Amino acid sequence: MLKKIRSSELALGMYVERLGRSWLDTPFWTRSFLLESPADLERIRSARLCEVWIDTARGQAPQVALPAAPPAPAVPPVAAAAPAAVPANKSGAASDAPPPRSREEALSHARRLIERSRQAVQTMFDEVRMGKALSAEQAYELVDDIAASVQRGGDVLLGLARLKTADNYTYMHSVAVCALMTALARELGLAPEQVRSAGLAGLLHDIGKMAVPSAILNKPGSLNEAEFSSVRAHPAAGHRMLQEVGEIDPVALDVCLHHHEKLDGSGYPKGLRGEEISLFARMGAICDVYDAITSNRPYKQGWCPADSLRRMAAWRGGHLDAQLFAAFVKCLGIYPLGTLVRLQSERLAVVVGQAAGKPLTSPTVRVFFSIRAGTCIVPTDVDLSTQGCLERIVSTETAAEWRLQDINRYWAGELAVA
Repeated sequence: MLKKIRSSELALGMYVERLGRSWLDTPFWTRSFLLESPADLERIRSARLCEVWIDTARGQAPQVALPAAPPAPAVPPVAAAAPAAVPANKSGAASDAPPPRSREEALSHARRLIERSRQAVQTMFDEVRMGKALSAEQAYELVDDIAASVQRGGDVLLGLARLKTADNYTYMHSVAVCALMTALARELGLAPEQVRSAGLAGLLHDIGKMAVPSAILNKPGSLNEAEFSSVRAHPAAGHRMLQEVGEIDPVALDVCLHHHEKLDGSGYPKGLRGEEISLFARMGAICDVYDAITSNRPYKQGWCPADSLRRMAAWRGGHLDAQLFAAFVKCLGIYPLGTLVRLQSERLAVVVGQAAGKPLTSPTVRVFFSIRAGTCIVPTDVDLSTQGCLERIVSTETAAEWRLQDINRYWAGELAVA
């Protein structure tokens, strides 16, 4: 039974169902937990929360409490932490989606969410590495917050999640693939519970890498045969880890084991072909590959997002599902956020946005460099989809070719998530 109490009434042994504000604004990365540590109790009190919801069925009841919360619907405990389910329309967006934020607000929120999510994934994965069982409920809470952010301003979160360092790649990759899987599932018009399953699968698909030595994962050079075999064993290792959780979503199990399978049978671990690979595993393969090739790794620089999509298009039919890939491109746009482009006016610009319902070939760009003058200019935003706009994209470019440093600052600002 849920009860609302003052934070001053909290005591050890109580089960905190939710705090009085967003988890992003609290010292905790999870919404609900058993209060066992005096340090955690003090952190809650120091956060100056006016009220806290506790579950008396899962922990100690208070001596004095405010009136009980209205009865909750009869749903499983994990689903109870999720936002109210909303029907998806044909495009995969929620019918009562919250109003969009400004780009600055979306960037600020996405930075905070990504950093807290990275910390949460690192904590979960480190516990798994030490032999502890993963908490499915905590994983679902992360999925719900990432999914909500994707729904409200997906291109921003998907763009920022691509920016990683070698030190946090494994954890940020999990956050990014979770976001990509959620966006793709919505684009396909899947039911809300399937969107949630896809997000969980993306978050946990690489958990088996906790069984691979860090020296191998972060090796800057080529892997030898033994090292490559260790890496190829991670899907099966992750599958075993998730089986130990108990009642884990079967979609997460499937994607964890099969996200490296290819349509032509050349993948691993089982060499499945075509329809032998499930819908969600085929989705996972696309999302995993895209984030991997667009991210900087110890052994290579990430490819340009638009160039990555072009290269992936050549793998359709053999490695990747062509129909799902087309939906994936629709999610990101032909020119994803952060793509460096050359304009007809002989200027360079970086893609900063793509409004829903507008042509994929006409995003909003931030112009910042004059090719004719060979110098940077005052950044100016241009919506290429505006009626009468004579400007257009003629090619994509790479920053290295123009000796440009950190073009991401033109759309992402001062990143606090790298």
